[in-house]
Amino acid sequence: MRKVVLYIGMSLDGYIAGPDGNVDWMSGQDGVEETTDTYSEFIKEVDTVVMGWNTYHQITTELSPGVWPYEGMTTYVVTHRGGEPAEKIKFTDESLCELVRRLKQKEGKTIWICGGANIVWQLMEADMIDRFQISIIPTIWGGGVRLFGDLEQERKLQLIQTRNENGIVELIYERR
Repeated sequence: MRKVVLYIGMSLDGYIAGPDGNVDWMSGQDGVEETTDTYSEFIKEVDTVVMGWNTYHQITTELSPGVWPYEGMTTYVVTHRGGEPAEKIKFTDESLCELVRRLKQKEGKTIWICGGANIVWQLMEADMIDRFQISIIPTIWGGGVRLFGDLEQERKLQLIQTRNENGIVELIYERR
């Protein structure tokens, strides 16, 4: 069965976006891109991307306008707004958990949960994330878009690996 992986960056105090929703602060302590490219390693394992509307909108209007960064992968945008589908971009109002259950049953590689916070929270509530690959960025916001909301019950994890470079600490956990 395919794995569902949350691969995301967050501030030291748990935010995935600043108070105004920006993510331009996601760099190391020296202000340069991290030299160890964990994203390139990770993305080789992925053929399916799941995200919410706000993440999709931010990618297409701010982070990568005009160039879809997940070419060759099937992307599901979970939204009630609809959208103009492309060959590999599917807009769906299907229940997120039902969508992920269905995708896990299909042949393929890793399912990447790209964002945002509401998508993560729903999958956390349903205990459907198999691996958490989180890069802690050396920034403290004190407010913004929190990655993990309040859960009904705790989730116990097992540390698989850590890496650090340029002040960024990457933590990889799996469910126990």
